[in-house]
Amino acid sequence: MSSRLAGALLRAILMVALVLAPSMLVPGLSSDAQQTVALVALFAGLFTFVEYKAEAPGLIEFRDAPPFNRIRVTLLALTLLALSLIERGRSDPSTLTQLVEAVGALIGMAMDFPYSPVRLATQALTPGATEADIAIVRTAAGTAYLTSLLVLILFSFNMRMGTWPRPGQVFNVWINLPTFDPTSGPDIVARLERDARVNIALGFLLPFFAPVVVRLVLGGIDPAGLGSAHSLIWTMTAWAFLPASLFMRGIAMQRVARMIRDKRRENAPDTPEGMLAA
Repeated sequence: MSSRLAGALLRAILMVALVLAPSMLVPGLSSDAQQTVALVALFAGLFTFVEYKAEAPGLIEFRDAPPFNRIRVTLLALTLLALSLIERGRSDPSTLTQLVEAVGALIGMAMDFPYSPVRLATQALTPGATEADIAIVRTAAGTAYLTSLLVLILFSFNMRMGTWPRPGQVFNVWINLPTFDPTSGPDIVARLERDARVNIALGFLLPFFAPVVVRLVLGGIDPAGLGSAHSLIWTMTAWAFLPASLFMRGIAMQRVARMIRDKRRENAPDTPEGMLAA
């Protein structure tokens, strides 16, 4: 119990620090915006604490199957840190910020080809956007998207090596997939594989479709709306993080479905499907 309490408290503190990091690294927030960020950080920390302190989580998936959530948080932290350093360099340049911005600009230009997510992100701006506005969005989009791709490759490598879930670890489907009801509908393996395909498809298509939908529905994003460095940081982070998170969830659900199928092949009728040894 004490170990779970300490782990939940540590995770809550890390989540608060993660939400506050952009406002601490990049100056320029008004007092009202600072209060809003503080409230969001406190809510994120409280939510994380409650989910990890409880016997069974209510919303957080793969809570007891590390390092799935650790990789997702690492992706979020790296994206926020890189974009925050780039934006900080525009007002308070240093060797580190100039290096990150130069690398981000190169990445953005390299990934800015026809029909790429980065090109579509820049085209989501309104027609009145200047070259400087487009360059800022291109750098941020390229940095965020490449970071998500690298973390996805790392996660896929762990899956291919068979290190997730960890060998010998007990994998509880009910605990690690609290939003998935294994008792409803058809066979659990078929449902897991179906949901996995849906998540992977959404993760792949979302970076392409989101800018197009914004352009068609809203007529594009006004560069003035992204004039705030913090708006740009969080917008680009969400644009890259959410699809990568869906992609990871789909890959993980495929792995769980394969684990259940393999367990069935072992002809162990006494082993409940909800409790599997990795």
